[in-house]
Amino acid sequence: MNVLPFSADAKASAMCFPLGGLVVVLLVIAGCGDDADLVREIQNRRQEQSRSKNVQDHLGETFQLLSDFVDLNRESATQQITYHLNKWRQDAPGNDDKSGSADAPEILSTISDLLPVEKSSVFVLQPNFSKSDVNHLRDSYLYRQVVRWVDQEGKDDPVLSDWFDSVESDLGEDDAGKLRTASRLFDWMVRNVALEPSQQGADFPSPPQFALGMTFQGPGYRQTDYETLWRGTGDWLQRAGVFTQLCRQADIPAAVLAVQSAESGELNPWAVGVRIGQEVYLFETELGTYIPGPGQVGIATLDQARKDASVMRRLNVPGFFDYRFSKDDVQQNIALLNALPVSLSPRMKRLQAGLTGQRRMRVYVDADDQTKQWDDQSGVAGVRLWQVPLLAELYRAQLQVAAERDPRVGFWYHSRWAMLDAEFPSAKQLAQGRWEHLHGRFADDDIEDEKGARTYYLTQRAPEFEIDDLRIDVDLQKAYGIRRELRSDRETYDRQVQQVQGLLRLGKRTATYWLSLVQYDDGRYDTAMSWLDDRVLDESQQSFWEPAARYNLARTAEKLGDVDRAVELYKTEGVPQEHGNRIRARLISR
Repeated sequence: MNVLPFSADAKASAMCFPLGGLVVVLLVIAGCGDDADLVREIQNRRQEQSRSKNVQDHLGETFQLLSDFVDLNRESATQQITYHLNKWRQDAPGNDDKSGSADAPEILSTISDLLPVEKSSVFVLQPNFSKSDVNHLRDSYLYRQVVRWVDQEGKDDPVLSDWFDSVESDLGEDDAGKLRTASRLFDWMVRNVALEPSQQGADFPSPPQFALGMTFQGPGYRQTDYETLWRGTGDWLQRAGVFTQLCRQADIPAAVLAVQSAESGELNPWAVGVRIGQEVYLFETELGTYIPGPGQVGIATLDQARKDASVMRRLNVPGFFDYRFSKDDVQQNIALLNALPVSLSPRMKRLQAGLTGQRRMRVYVDADDQTKQWDDQSGVAGVRLWQVPLLAELYRAQLQVAAERDPRVGFWYHSRWAMLDAEFPSAKQLAQGRWEHLHGRFADDDIEDEKGARTYYLTQRAPEFEIDDLRIDVDLQKAYGIRRELRSDRETYDRQVQQVQGLLRLGKRTATYWLSLVQYDDGRYDTAMSWLDDRVLDESQQSFWEPAARYNLARTAEKLGDVDRAVELYKTEGVPQEHGNRIRARLISR
């Protein structure tokens, strides 16, 4: 083999070769020494492009994992999201860690009786993303998806349509649009989150004990905002949590308004205030209605409620209900921000800035700015973090400990919503259907070969004879993922099969009810009425969804112009939302 000698120019070219093809061409033309600055500039540019690509890849992976969360192993997905976020933090330009020199928001002191400021500050200011951050991102992601399809033209509450048109010239196009959006989100929440009584119980001789004054199945904190959205049922405080979360994703400031007792200092929430322009508009989640303005026209503002006694007085239903607050009671309010400490952190602020386009969602709350704006509002005497969201997190942690210690609590804890646990074989179809439902994906996508909510829900509706045969059909048991463990006696195994039968029936009834909601939101009101009338409210298919189904049947009757039937349904006695339903009956009868 002959080896040819290198010329001086060839040696120079060989020395420059590792810099890449483009650099080699430039250096051959100009020479290495003369254009060192150009070489460095090109190198820096290429490195910056590579870094930018890596940054986007990590955010892209994070968003993809969030969008597929229901199909993934939760622990594995959480680990992967945490990894990608921390890699993004390290690589993203300008993401140098200055958290240690930042000050924690002063508003953290308003929850110091639940979480000492020194502890909350450390958590808020830590630069690294942790596994505990992932639930917050999942929640923000899903609320954002709901807003995307609910906030559309044609989805206004029909009672308010004419009023919206009349006030647009006074409010301006932008603020009028925000008010329409808030009303659409509230209306969807009321129809899709069934109202439960504030206090619930379970058949335990001695229920588990909780710290911080919480009680078993207590109001507001017995489930998180995400669980309320996912399950489609909650008390009025949990409804307020869902509504304020939806408003945040729509970039509309919202807070729970509470009046403070002069004697005890106790805060008593009563409405959600939505701040648009110079006004705060009032929505009442226990009644399930906006608070009507003077003359029962439009949505009342806080200013109107404080000045016009008829606004609060008209929330009474003579002979049936008296509203618990009057004009004098609501003169001064505390604005409660629905924000967990994680949402106040600098890392979430940086992340929110990096989420653009289709990935855009609100993961950060500027507590200082929100505090100032609410403090400047007439009728607001202070701003605090709402304690209910944090209590819900603490309650869940304590309940999990109780479930591990007490088999009765454990069975209740794991079985109550097992029908929606995607990791449970017989519940997977319902969970996937719910995920698609909350994304607004109702129909199948034949091009992408993806199923929509309708298909998943219909799959969940197993025939009654099949559910009955589960106790005697071994092949059917295998199909539903039921396996008899070694040394398990026949009686124990039979109880296990019966439990699955109960879950299947509950899952079927839930799928049927949610299918009716899908038909309504898809504008198929005749079909929605058929599903509600003939299936959900069939006497042989009764479930805890019945009161909510009657309300939605009334809303469907409104859409179809049958006001008389709607009024009759709204006046059903003994349902959790009867007070507010009777107010709506009055509004549509005007």
